[in-house]
Amino acid sequence: MNNMKILVTGANGFIGKHTCLKLERLGHIVFKYDVNSTENELKQYVAQADFVIHLAGINRPMSVEEFYEGNTNFTKKLVDLVKELRGNELPIIMSSSIQAELDNDYGKSKKMGEDYLLNSGLPVYVYRLANVFGKWCRPNYNSAAATFCYNIAHNLEVTIRDREYVVHYNYVEDIVDEFIKVVLSEDKFGSNDVLYVNPTYDCSLGKLADLLYYFKGEIESERHLPLIKDEFEFKLFKTFCDYLSDDGYTFNYAEDNRGSFEELYKSKKWGQISDNMAYPGICKGGHYHTYKKEIFYTVIGESEIKQRNIENNDLIVDVINEKHRVPVWILTKYTHQITNIGKVNSHTIMWISEIYNPETHDTYREEVEK
Repeated sequence: MNNMKILVTGANGFIGKHTCLKLERLGHIVFKYDVNSTENELKQYVAQADFVIHLAGINRPMSVEEFYEGNTNFTKKLVDLVKELRGNELPIIMSSSIQAELDNDYGKSKKMGEDYLLNSGLPVYVYRLANVFGKWCRPNYNSAAATFCYNIAHNLEVTIRDREYVVHYNYVEDIVDEFIKVVLSEDKFGSNDVLYVNPTYDCSLGKLADLLYYFKGEIESERHLPLIKDEFEFKLFKTFCDYLSDDGYTFNYAEDNRGSFEELYKSKKWGQISDNMAYPGICKGGHYHTYKKEIFYTVIGESEIKQRNIENNDLIVDVINEKHRVPVWILTKYTHQITNIGKVNSHTIMWISEIYNPETHDTYREEVEK
């Protein structure tokens, strides 16, 4: 179904911003409801929507009563409004929390909202999320990952009471992808069971801090890119780059039928870091630099990197995969390309020694294969 109309409650929150942005990139119409929206707007959105993604909630209130007002009562209000205006036809995704399994006011208020939704007769999907991390997460609020990222990026002290304490994590983009998969699915019958987003990552507070200190040290060294061992470290690195980024820069994102290219970090001193995603069989590149230095490091999937000397045609070929994960330096005056030769989408972290400037781009087109 194209151009769906989707109501997102909590649209200005951490997960809400990511959800709205992804939906808009896919061409859907997003009705954004948040704390400053009116009740009349909510009614209008419910009346028009094809789907509801219910993310609104309270986790750091001024009083205990706010837990139940924001998490339980608003969910009841939303469900009752949907039934009044749309009968039982409008599907709802609700973001709950693994705290719903615990005996605290936040968890109990979430559990009560879950129960009301699951017993409503509506087609619903209730997801219990772990601790969510990713860019744009607010530090010193409700996420140790965000606080650690911010403090270490800004050379502030990190307090760890128990280095061995293990936290369960979901990555925000995995959550959004799961929600959108449900929205676009032909199955609109809902689920009677509480659902979870996969993958879930377990990481101790001590390991989390150690990784972030390692990332920062590597970026500021002559190596520039850290050696990343798994998907969790890759997602954490992408998150950390958002807190490191210098103020005043615009970070671009491009997507087409080849894949995507996302700028992660820019620094006049340390250069620029980006994430290049390519679909299987896709080849990108076909240019050279005369003075800029680059490093390519495929952390997910399998890539072939070819470099050809534009003066004597010497050819260098490197393959990066699970058995051979190494950063590859791109040589000056070597035209180069990178090809996804694997069966899954590849992600390659790319460092370049200078922030891209169209006036001093030092990028010259020439195909590698003559």
